[in-house]
Amino acid sequence: MNQSQTQTSANLLPRHSAAGVLYRVEHLTAYTYEAPVELAHHLAHLRPRDETTQQCVLHECVVGPAPDHASEGHDVFGNARRLFAFYTPHDTLSVNAISLVRVQAPTPPDFAASPAWGHVRDLLLYRAGKPFVAQAEFSFGSHFSPLFAQATAYAAPSFTPRRPLLEGALDLMHRIHADFTYDPESTEAHTRAPQALELRHGVCQDYAHVMLSALRGVGLAARYVSGYLRSRPPPGEAQLVGADASHAWVEVWCPAHGWVEFDPTNDRQPAADYVRVAVGRDFADVSPLRGVIRGGGEHTLDVAVRVSAVEE
Repeated sequence: MNQSQTQTSANLLPRHSAAGVLYRVEHLTAYTYEAPVELAHHLAHLRPRDETTQQCVLHECVVGPAPDHASEGHDVFGNARRLFAFYTPHDTLSVNAISLVRVQAPTPPDFAASPAWGHVRDLLLYRAGKPFVAQAEFSFGSHFSPLFAQATAYAAPSFTPRRPLLEGALDLMHRIHADFTYDPESTEAHTRAPQALELRHGVCQDYAHVMLSALRGVGLAARYVSGYLRSRPPPGEAQLVGADASHAWVEVWCPAHGWVEFDPTNDRQPAADYVRVAVGRDFADVSPLRGVIRGGGEHTLDVAVRVSAVEE
């Protein structure tokens, strides 16, 4: 991609809005068990992050039945997390998280100022006596996004010698979006990047995991982002794929810009219609709700997400 093409792609991105948008986010998770659960421990990532372009104004998480123990804190990635446990039998579980979040569109990065991807790769490499680059921890493989030859080969056409990092990441995003088919029936929550790349079908989680493996395969640092999309777009704008559910996208680290976001599912860079909840190495670090239970047998699960703009 030459400079004129880069500028054209950048100009198509949503423009920065200083005012921001206030959203009400409702995320309801409900389990019904065929037999009583005798003991359970759960971990939730449901509170949106407080960051430069996003502030969580209010957050309430109501768990029913009331847990026997609950605590809140932050994980090693700075995500808010809630732990709760049950020591008494129960046959249902509901977790209703409601948040008010003010979001501003990030300023589009200056693609022309991006260093060559090879320079960034070398910066992240470990060498004895060299200062440690903290972002290097996101250049290694993870459970859902391991390093594997097919992902590295898939990334190669986007990262030709001396190409600016952000140009390469943008091209990789375009290619994944073009090569993959969004198909909720083709994969499951435990599908990993090697299977998703072979299938070329999947959901936002699969698109993100493949892009992570590809970026890390060429030596770059990339993070998984979990969050939400605005449920109903403004008049005249297309509905985004992944609305009304948890969404996933990717960040790549660029020394000139910090973490830069890419959404391969929708083939765009996130703007003020995205709400960020958690970041990590892959889905395993940031799943909205997970746990370990004893008992319960088979269960049914219902999840509902609604993200709506609040008139002020």
